[in-house]
This record gives sequence, structure tokens and C-alpha cells, in this order.
Amino acid sequence: MSPDGPVPDRRFPRWVYRVGTEPDARFSLANERTFLAWARTGLALLAAGVALEALDLPIAPGPRLTASVLLVGLGTVAPTLAWWGWARAERAMRRGDPLPAPLGFGVLVAGMGVAGLLVLLGLLLA
Repeated sequence: MSPDGPVPDRRFPRWVYRVGTEPDARFSLANERTFLAWARTGLALLAAGVALEALDLPIAPGPRLTASVLLVGLGTVAPTLAWWGWARAERAMRRGDPLPAPLGFGVLVAGMGVAGLLVLLGLLLA
């Protein structure tokens, strides 16, 4: 609190920060690290999708392009899922609620599994 009274909370998103009480900073920072790990995963998926199509690999063109598009799509969706998961967890901590179930694990695992199968198929057809 400042000498002039309470300082308005201008943090974004307001729908997360305007509820409940401030949680222990260690938990908020751990939640942020999880968000950043998901963001790095998104970057890695984007890089893998671009590399798969850009490099001259002995993989049949059809499955290679499909896997590449799938990986780029997953890399685009991962940061959105990360942000949504961060916000849900932060809001739950502020309200004293149990942490919500993780979002996106199924999408990520299924998508990477399909991309892997497509690369395998492309290797076998090449």
C-alpha cells in the first residue's frame, strides 16, 4: 500500500487478477514457468514442422507435408493452450480452489503421435 492509499491493480488479464487473494509468489512463479515451458514447446513444434518440409529428407512428399502442417498447427495452438492453462491455474490459486485439470495434453500427445506415424509412413513409402 502506498502512503496515498491502495494502488490500483492494472495487471492483465483482469478476469484473473481481480478475484481472490494474492497467492504465495512461489506458486505463481511455478505456474509461469509451466506457461513458458509450453511456449517453448510451441516454438519447437513450429521449428520441427518447418524443418521437416524445408530439409531434403528421404520421406515421401504427401505424408511429409501433412506431418509438417500438423506440427506447425500444434506449434500455433500450444501457446494459446499455455495461456489458458496459466490463467485457469492462477485464478484457482487466487480463489483457493483445487487446481484445474491440465488442458491440451491430449491434443498435444495425439497430434505428435499422428505426426510421428505420418513420418514413419513417409519413410516406409520413400
